[in-house]
Amino acid sequence: MLGIATVTACVPVSDLARARQFYEEKLGLVPKEEYAGGAGLVYECGQATTFFMYQSAGAGASRANQAGFTVDDLDAEMAALRAKGVRFEEYDLPGLKTVNGVNVGGGAKSAWFKDSEGNILALNQRL
Repeated sequence: MLGIATVTACVPVSDLARARQFYEEKLGLVPKEEYAGGAGLVYECGQATTFFMYQSAGAGASRANQAGFTVDDLDAEMAALRAKGVRFEEYDLPGLKTVNGVNVGGGAKSAWFKDSEGNILALNQRL
């Protein structure tokens, strides 16, 4: 049943126009579809995966990842995003420490950044 269903990440934003500009200009994404009369956008990423962006008063309230992008070359992706003004988060927590925005552990290199709405997004490269 649900084990064979597709899953779509949902990313809440407080200002849809501002978030759309961030996701398109900074991340290079193109919306696949406008949803519910412009109340939301569906973005398609690799291997036909998608996420839904919608206006919500709860945007940016979560202190955890909203979505994660699996990439082949974390360093190259980070350099490209930094060139567009994206700032990566630094963490020094029990079990999670970043150096220059990168954590290595658990079979992956990972980095986190916030979108224009304060949502935390991750980049992950499997090792």
